[in-house]
Amino acid sequence: MRWLLIWMFSALPVFADGKKAGEFDYYVLALSWSPSWCELTGDAQKSDQCDDRHDHGWILHGLWPQFHQGWPAFCRTPEPPPTRRMTREMADIQGSAGLAWHQWKKHGTCSGLSAADYYTLSRHAYGKVVRPPVFRKLDRQVALPAKIVEEAFLKANPDLDADMLTVTCTQGRIQEVRICLSRGLEPVPCGRDVIRDCTLKDALFPPVR
Repeated sequence: MRWLLIWMFSALPVFADGKKAGEFDYYVLALSWSPSWCELTGDAQKSDQCDDRHDHGWILHGLWPQFHQGWPAFCRTPEPPPTRRMTREMADIQGSAGLAWHQWKKHGTCSGLSAADYYTLSRHAYGKVVRPPVFRKLDRQVALPAKIVEEAFLKANPDLDADMLTVTCTQGRIQEVRICLSRGLEPVPCGRDVIRDCTLKDALFPPVR
């Protein structure tokens, strides 16, 4: 029984709240498919992110400092929080100022950077990844294997290998593509607690509105 408990707890993701800022191994760049989030959550909240005038596709969920096992969150940092202007200026790629604020509070504080530098780095990381344009051309919701999404990103980004990204699903829909990057934003293999590929063969993929 003792060994079973040890195995069970070692298999769980490791959170490390309140650690010192700047102590981590690599980044996870999380790209969220906005239409899926809007269908499941945003529409009910009447989120501005889901208004048709924005036509969001892959938005930046966040740039997350990561350990080889587990990740830090809500770190101790001497850096002041971002201004409202800073978070508002991230809304074009993050969907909302609220998400930009939350990402700083939970993940940016662990980067060891100022809020301005963290947002600049996040924007740079987002811009380095080619988001396959084929997904923006859909005119109706489709059901597809999640593997197709991974293959499209690998084809559009030849510097990526299959062990450097993962596709996640939620409630039967494509949710996110997560790409592992070094502290210098070069692609690196993901830790085993990041690689949790969606195995659905018929994941729903709603179109950009």
